[in-house]
Amino acid sequence: MRTLRPVPLTPEAFAPFGDVLEATGDFRLINAGLCKRHHDRATLDFGDARAGISIFQAEPRALPYSFDLIERHPEGSQAFLPMTAAPFLVIVSKGPDATPQAFLTTGAQGINLHRGTWHGVLTPLSAPGLFAVVDRIGTTPNLEEYRFTQPWTVLAP
Repeated sequence: MRTLRPVPLTPEAFAPFGDVLEATGDFRLINAGLCKRHHDRATLDFGDARAGISIFQAEPRALPYSFDLIERHPEGSQAFLPMTAAPFLVIVSKGPDATPQAFLTTGAQGINLHRGTWHGVLTPLSAPGLFAVVDRIGTTPNLEEYRFTQPWTVLAP
């Protein structure tokens, strides 16, 4: 059995794959000093198409979690913004021939996957699994899938 252990999601560890979206670090006060704006947290890339916001509701999974499918979006980035404060699992890979990596969010983090990043499917660890997703809306195909011949299993941390 091929196994992975998830590690905490940090901006440094996730940098090759995308951006971590969280309310930490530098900010500026707005709204008469009542709101902290953590400015410009992700590089969104939609090529020649437009940005769209969709709502995803994914079935919750549990650890250990087995998967054999990864996908990528060659024409645009994809941001996942949880609509509840629950951790979710993020699986990414440098490619179909590379060993995937698993990250566990804190429940107060979202992610933005860079254009072309191989990743697992949306994997909430508790209900309701609601996410706002900002990604490319266009007329050309923007999804490639790859199935591993042997599944990977993500164990508990």
